Formats: sequence, C-alpha cells, structure tokens
Amino acid sequence: MKRKPIERHQTLREKILETIREAILKGQLKPGEKVAEPELAERFGISRTPIREAFRQLESEGYLTVIPRKGAVVTSLSERAVEEFYAIKSILEGYAARMATDNLTARDIEKLETINERLSQLAAEGDVKTFFKVHNEFHELFIKAAENEKLQELINQMMLKFNRLRLASLSLPGRMETSVQEHKKIIEAFKNKDGERADNLVRKTASYGGQVLIQSMAQAEGRRVEKNILSRVIDI
Repeated sequence: MKRKPIERHQTLREKILETIREAILKGQLKPGEKVAEPELAERFGISRTPIREAFRQLESEGYLTVIPRKGAVVTSLSERAVEEFYAIKSILEGYAARMATDNLTARDIEKLETINERLSQLAAEGDVKTFFKVHNEFHELFIKAAENEKLQELINQMMLKFNRLRLASLSLPGRMETSVQEHKKIIEAFKNKDGERADNLVRKTASYGGQVLIQSMAQAEGRRVEKNILSRVIDI
C-alpha cells in the first residue's frame, strides 16, 4: 500500500481503517491477499494490538477474513453474496419505505430533497466517499420514519456488514447519477402518499445496485451474467 497523507483530527484507529478500506476498494489489496500486521505496525508506529482490533471491525464490515494463526486476508466478493445481500436489502428497505409513507412530514420530505440535491453535486464532483455517507442519510431518514425499531436494527446490522458491497456499487461509472434520479422518483411517491409505489421503487433501486455490481464483476472476468433473482425484482 502506498503512503497517503492523513488528516490529523482522525484517530489512529480511523486512520488504520481508512487506509485498509481504500486500499481494498482501489484494488491495491486484492481478494485473498494477506494484510501484513508488521507493515502496518511500522507505518503507524504502534503495537499490533490496535491493528488486530481494526481487523476485527473490518471483518464485521466484510472487508477482511481473519484466519486463526494465519492472519487477515482480503475477503473475496462472490456473486452469490452480492445477490443475497441486495435481495434482502430490497425487501427490508422497500417495506420500510411503505411504512414510512404516511409518517413522513412535509419537513421530512424537504430534508430528503435537500439531501438529494447535495448528492447531485457530489455525483458531479465524483466524490464517492462523501456521496456514500450522504446517501446513507437519505435512506436512514425514511427508515427511521417507518417507526419500527426491530426493522431499523436489522437494516443497520446488515448495512454495516456489507458496506463494502454498497460502496463498490456506487463507485461504478454512472451509478451515483442514476441513484440521484431514483431518489427523485422515491421522493415523489412519498409526496403523493403512495406507499406501494415507494416500496416498489426502493426495491428496484436496491436490486439494480446489486445487478450492476454483479455485471461489473462478471465483465472483469470476461463472463456473461445470466438473469437472476435481482433482475427479476427489477422487472416488477
């Protein structure tokens, strides 16, 4: 991994996490490649204990797999994992959107529009990292409005474990711009108090995100993708 200037206000733990995440997302660390503790310890001038703690968090986020007595390696992405995650995401978030429709206030919808305007700016700038954070705010707002704590807990746990997949999908060419347009349609459904349409649109949005990621993975390996469960959801 190449050295990169890091902001001073970040904690040491955040520095380690960001360094490894970016190296994986940019392909500097390949699937199956071992992440060396000694190199990181030397680079940050610390013991291996905080590095191992960072490894555990990255494992929970789907970036690394920690193998006893062998260390940490970059987790391989499988089409099956992508398909299963986005299929579940589409169902849970779609239901949340349906339940939120009658609860969202005019101010909430105004906030969604403001967030989406910000996303449009970030897409134009090509700032994927900030787009990802602000994109989360959009979804968190209507998920919270569903007023179902167990549902919110399930979605949060799932999102944390698969952040890598979501960020990889948003990093694909044109994906951020498409997301902004999808959000506009979802906001319109909320305005019209059309819970069924909001549900369907959110499902399609999630499923499309998974589909384009699967296609990208296949293209990188010179393969074609057969129609799967995600493409069937998109066709609804």
